Amino acid sequence: MASSEQLIEQARRVSAQNYAPLPVVLSRAHGVWAWDTDNRRYLDCLSAYSALSLGHCHPRVIAALAEQAARLTLTSRAFHNDRMGPFLELLCAQCEMDMALPMNTGAEAVETAIKLARKWGYRVKGVPRDEAEIIACRGNFHGRTTTIVGFSSEAAYKDDFGPYAPGFELVDYGDAGQLEAAITPRTAAFLVEPIQAEAGIRVPPAGYLAAARRLCAQHNVLLILDEIQTGLGRTGKFLAHQHERDAKPDVLILGKALGGGVYPVSAVLAGADIMGLLQPGEHGSTFGGNPLAAAVGLASLEAIRDERLADRAAELGDYLFERLRTLAAPAVLEIRGRGLLVGIELAGQRSARDYCTALLERGVLTKDTHDKVIRIAPPLVIEASELDWLVEQLEAVLAH
Repeated sequence: MASSEQLIEQARRVSAQNYAPLPVVLSRAHGVWAWDTDNRRYLDCLSAYSALSLGHCHPRVIAALAEQAARLTLTSRAFHNDRMGPFLELLCAQCEMDMALPMNTGAEAVETAIKLARKWGYRVKGVPRDEAEIIACRGNFHGRTTTIVGFSSEAAYKDDFGPYAPGFELVDYGDAGQLEAAITPRTAAFLVEPIQAEAGIRVPPAGYLAAARRLCAQHNVLLILDEIQTGLGRTGKFLAHQHERDAKPDVLILGKALGGGVYPVSAVLAGADIMGLLQPGEHGSTFGGNPLAAAVGLASLEAIRDERLADRAAELGDYLFERLRTLAAPAVLEIRGRGLLVGIELAGQRSARDYCTALLERGVLTKDTHDKVIRIAPPLVIEASELDWLVEQLEAVLAH
């Protein structure tokens, strides 16, 4: 068997270098734990950016995957299949939305929401053709397509990939006054994350989403919430916007955890008056809504519901924050987040990657974001005793 060093060198030789992974080669995992090729064990505190909210190889999801894979995997949307309807029925019920459009990746779902908002702007609001505007926030991360990176404020995401699609305006995250000032008669939608995860786990001021909801209703603008990373229990509610009253979106975007950590599944949800604007041939995806994805998505939703994972995230998140508040290390500038989505912002000159590398050596898998923030986002099936062990490793690394 090849050594981990050989496998890393092989990947460097044949793979594009668009990632900078930490120097570990994982070979198996279960629950919250993963093992490398040398059989060393690690506590997964990244959860594949929330895609593994149910943990690795959740038995219920694996069983659904295996059973469906042996029966029917793909039909395309040229035909009906017996799995998509039950999946979307439960998804719409849990999200309190009328209809859903299944896709594969989060970026595809965001692109779908953009197309839907523009069509609504032209057909319903009466925005002149090809003049629709969508407002987004600085610090956003909604995906990697050329349309999406075109309205990013992060140079690394967009430099050298232009020209970009017009029709997007940026405002400061968390500033409802800037949002109101940016709205024009051509504004079709406001696209926002309830928590900006990639920007360093930035939580907006209390009441921000509800204020955005009121402004969008007042000015006849669609509120689109990107809950790809924050949804499905991660923050202690089934959906992160539910931490505020009266913040329900017109359009909701989900992904990552929807696939149970085993298959790419995403969806856009909206009212029937909005989703009904799409007609046959106007949008699609060969794999979107395929029976294998639907079976996995249904099993994931059932597991999140039956195992009360949102409640677990709330309870264990409170417990983790209490433990983290005991960290008196001078390296810590701020600890922020909600539920089991936590960012530790660092002071000093050392980068967060240095600390993540040190944590890796102590058996903790996590990742830096925006240079100075350690992201802590373990699977929602983690136990309090495992969080205690995590805090011990953080204490040791941050102290030295």
